[in-house]
Amino acid sequence: MSEAGLLVALDVDGTLLHEDGSMSDAVITAARSATERGHRLMLATGRSWETTLPVVDELGIDPEYVVCANGALVMKRDADAPGGYRRHLIETFDPSDVLKTIRSHLADGRYMVEYPSGYRRYTAGMTDWNLENAEEVEFEGLLSEPVTRVVVVSPGHDELEFLKIVEGMGLHQVAYAIGWTAWLDIAPLGVNKSTALERVREWLDVPRSHVVAVGDGRNDIEMFEWAGAEGRAVAMGQAPDEVQSAATEVTGSIGEDGLVAVLNSL
Repeated sequence: MSEAGLLVALDVDGTLLHEDGSMSDAVITAARSATERGHRLMLATGRSWETTLPVVDELGIDPEYVVCANGALVMKRDADAPGGYRRHLIETFDPSDVLKTIRSHLADGRYMVEYPSGYRRYTAGMTDWNLENAEEVEFEGLLSEPVTRVVVVSPGHDELEFLKIVEGMGLHQVAYAIGWTAWLDIAPLGVNKSTALERVREWLDVPRSHVVAVGDGRNDIEMFEWAGAEGRAVAMGQAPDEVQSAATEVTGSIGEDGLVAVLNSL
């Protein structure tokens, strides 16, 4: 597409960021150049806002909206708010039933919940996550309040083993996606990146044909179906087969800076 003013939704982990959390200079340069050409780059991620803001800053973009928690949270730019953004749309659900169901299948699982305020509670063992603005509690301490997001980690399983276990759980009334390794990200039923991005598209009055989405995970499939209906849906080269199948095109892997080619083509 050569038209100016495209709305470009970028996944974070595996699209912008390598597994070690680094972002290449080539990606930063391409993103800033695309912005200068009049395209509206934004992030659409499963991450919390607190771990997404540093990515926005490093990328050097200034989006009107940012989609976090797989669509359960949309931040809006506000110069008067801390960090320059305020919580604009929040979707919540009662996590108690789903947590109890998962725990019955994963006795050694580690759990974290995120609240509308951004505060989080987690059980012992969540050592690989950013735990600022969070407290460790016993499992029962996760069940009492509505949340925007549940994260489950199973260190004893690889991704394929974990996928089989999750498929056998019979989860209902929630939407879920499985990440790079053995972790499960759960959002309210009917909420995903695409539902939040459609809201953003309407707020910004962007034509459906002027949307582009780039990602690499199973939590990007609905986003690809949304973007690819009339626009572009681009899967990273390392994305699982079912993710690539949901896209309209495939670019290079994160290791090849595949996002650069997409941004330069806008």
